[in-house]
Amino acid sequence: MKIYPYRERTIGRVLAEKAARVGDRPFLHWQGSATTYAEVDRITNAYARGFAELGITKGSTVAVMLPNCPEFLWVCWGLGKLGAVSVPLNTAAKGEQLAYYLRQSGARWVCADAEFLHALAGPLTGTDVGGLVVHGAAGPVGGLAHHDLATVAAASSDPLELDYDIEPSDPMLIMYTSGTTGPSKGVVSPHSQGHAVGEQMAVNCEYRPDDVLYTCLPLFHGNAIWYSVHAALWADASLALYPRFSARAFWGQIRESGATAFNALGAMANIIWQLPAGTDDRAHSVRTAMIVPTSPQLVAGYRDRFGITVTSVFAMTENCAVTVLGPHDDPAKAASAGRVRDDVAVQITDDAGEPLPPGEVGEICVRPNRPGMIMRGYHDMPEATLGAIRDLWFLTGDRGHLDEDGYLFFSDRKKEAIRRRGENISAYELETILCRHTAVHEVAAVPVPSDLSEDDVMVYVVRAEGEEPTYEELVEFAIAEMAYFMVPRYWEFVDELPKTPSLKVEKFKLKTAAVERREQLWDREKAGILVRRSG
Repeated sequence: MKIYPYRERTIGRVLAEKAARVGDRPFLHWQGSATTYAEVDRITNAYARGFAELGITKGSTVAVMLPNCPEFLWVCWGLGKLGAVSVPLNTAAKGEQLAYYLRQSGARWVCADAEFLHALAGPLTGTDVGGLVVHGAAGPVGGLAHHDLATVAAASSDPLELDYDIEPSDPMLIMYTSGTTGPSKGVVSPHSQGHAVGEQMAVNCEYRPDDVLYTCLPLFHGNAIWYSVHAALWADASLALYPRFSARAFWGQIRESGATAFNALGAMANIIWQLPAGTDDRAHSVRTAMIVPTSPQLVAGYRDRFGITVTSVFAMTENCAVTVLGPHDDPAKAASAGRVRDDVAVQITDDAGEPLPPGEVGEICVRPNRPGMIMRGYHDMPEATLGAIRDLWFLTGDRGHLDEDGYLFFSDRKKEAIRRRGENISAYELETILCRHTAVHEVAAVPVPSDLSEDDVMVYVVRAEGEEPTYEELVEFAIAEMAYFMVPRYWEFVDELPKTPSLKVEKFKLKTAAVERREQLWDREKAGILVRRSG
């Protein structure tokens, strides 16, 4: 494995070096075909040429709304070779949430799959978007003329001069992470950040050139794009990409691809574990699985049943692999998120910022020991950026403790984000959407532990004066206005929300009550209302 010095950590330089050194090796496996490292470099050069001919250049911001497919990588990497900035959008986003992403990012172009054009039509109104590139057959959208992506990629045979003035510190992605007490924030990630994660994973998880890393997680999230794609890239390995997670298809895909490693979010890992045991449980080539979050039960269970070694990390979109549980770490540390490594410093502090000794729970604070490992800041949110830093430490908003051996144990979230089946949900955004219903006066959203790991969403609703909405009516409104994974499962009408003297909602009281009374709450799933991903 080649370790690239900081100066070389741009997507253009890395792909060019790979093409020259391991060009014949397969990089991407997709739907029965393989794309070599040399072909990846050539294809992304073609995409870069085509985008340049449209007038996209260094600093241009392009929203990308594509499902898992090779074109997602070719678009983002082709744009990266120009110094343009990709904004990967959650493909479930719609309505005001989608409009906010387009406005807040300052996107001037959108590259989208044809299946998402209907969702984009309304939100595009009032944005700065002036150009649209479409993957697949499409009609007119919001009055915008559009370009066909395949045509753009084949538009020119002129050689692309990759000597663009692109630095590792230049922004490459803006990825939206859930808001806590405000709107979602756009994390501005430099070229070097994904490469830092790729190196961390390749080294600490011991990925090899003959490995095949499987992912079915969405490429618009940091987990897939950095912890699988960039990890494979750095290890000179291969990536087996699939559209989405299917419990029924999972092991068939693993065997079909010859996967030797995969990543799984907590809920996904539990669903795999709950599949019926069979004589073919070990009929695969998987050596390691990175599970986030993990548990001693899953670590032992995957080892004993599947013959798979579990690894894990503590990470955020804003930073990198803060800690890593590697394949050779002590099994007694299986409840942890891994050990602090040399490239990142971790400090646990109290609310006043004072460091706490091992064993004491406080806020997890992070500081990289090398350049280019974390975000540049939150896009167009200078106050939020400054608020995330104290004494040169990044404040994660999460709480945990370190043990005497430097292993990090996560406790809870200091912030108000809710995590459901791998998706971070902004309580603020969910509440704002529901409050747009004319029969709703006030809403408070809280997490309730899910049987599958992570959280389910619970909302307390104060009705508008004189209004008597039903739970079913509000659920239908939520389904129409928010991403499928945001739609609350548990609901309760209340006369008022508990508040502090400064009128802040006391969510800890609401969360405690929801957990204690979960069986008495109105449950849309028990009511037979199941919300599924569209498409």
